[in-house]
Amino acid sequence: MTSRWRGLPREWLVFSVIVVDLIGFGIVIPILPFISPALGGDEFDVALVIALYSLCAGLAGPYWGALSDRIGRKKVLIICLTGGAVSYVLLGFANQLWLVYVARALAGVMAGNLPVASALMADLSRPERRAKAMGLVGTAFGLGLILGPLLGGLLAGDGESFAAAGFFAAGMSLLSVVLAIFLLPSDQPSRADARSVKAKSSPVEFARATRSELLLIQYVLHTFAVSAAIYLSPLWLATLLGWGPREIGILFGIVGVGMITIQGVLLNWLTNRFGLINVLSAGAVIFAGSLIAAPWMTGEYPRAFAVFAAFTGATCILPVLNTVASIIVPDGERGRMMGLTALAASVGRVMGPLIVGFVLAIGGYTFAWLMLALPVIFVLFWSLTKARRYQ
Repeated sequence: MTSRWRGLPREWLVFSVIVVDLIGFGIVIPILPFISPALGGDEFDVALVIALYSLCAGLAGPYWGALSDRIGRKKVLIICLTGGAVSYVLLGFANQLWLVYVARALAGVMAGNLPVASALMADLSRPERRAKAMGLVGTAFGLGLILGPLLGGLLAGDGESFAAAGFFAAGMSLLSVVLAIFLLPSDQPSRADARSVKAKSSPVEFARATRSELLLIQYVLHTFAVSAAIYLSPLWLATLLGWGPREIGILFGIVGVGMITIQGVLLNWLTNRFGLINVLSAGAVIFAGSLIAAPWMTGEYPRAFAVFAAFTGATCILPVLNTVASIIVPDGERGRMMGLTALAASVGRVMGPLIVGFVLAIGGYTFAWLMLALPVIFVLFWSLTKARRYQ
């Protein structure tokens, strides 16, 4: 590591690794709704592909988190980032629908990078800066949503070939591996921490011991709505406006700008000024209101704005949940806690596209958008009641 890099705060070194990897993740967002139909699938195949990724990520998340508590965050990050690169190569080579399923399943299994990176970010930050550190993770995600979909839309072009997007995403993941090796600080958990992780044998027992059951339910509800919105909005815009990967990529890039502005610039000030849970409540109001309003919007710009506003509200919620999750457990159990939140989030990601895809098939877009708002309303109710103890 050069002296120039050594002078950076350690949180920003983690941020650099995350953002490069998430650019690769973002590249596939605008092509997923089109790659399955191009290979003979239908809209429900799109939902299944998204759900399969989330299912595999959820099952693997607690394992990666616990492993990072035992052998260190850096080692696990390098393993997961390398596996992610392999999955993007497979996606680039996919010329049959089953290969898309295999590629996304492998990507899900290796998706321990975000919970482990979140745990590492929490390890490196002081308690009073924890919300800002979690906001940096969200900012990295926002940058990935800006640059990734823009690149993915441009590389996919008219949608006749998706190989370039897959290979470019693999290259970004390999670059993040190099950055992780040379930039991230080495970490080695103490033997006492490792024994503590082994003492709790199951995710259920761990959740009960930390009294985090209600908090984990909020991850399920939030990611249900977000993942279903990611599935539904490209199909909605393509059907009603005739948009393709390029236009959808640009819109998600604008969404990423909103995420960066809130999480990277405003979140720390907002939480200090109004409190963690009040920020969560405001985000839930904006998120739910935008989802309810979306089916009644007409015209290109109002519909695009409804999508933008929904994701802008949603981006206020996850950093608050991550901040709470990081402070209710000891340092030596933080990896497992973040892995458990990844499992809960993945349950929502699996259920969201599948349920909303079913509602879309039988009831159309209006009922699908309204279905999305229900879990966000429950998150809002929790933020106004039980979550007050975290304020």
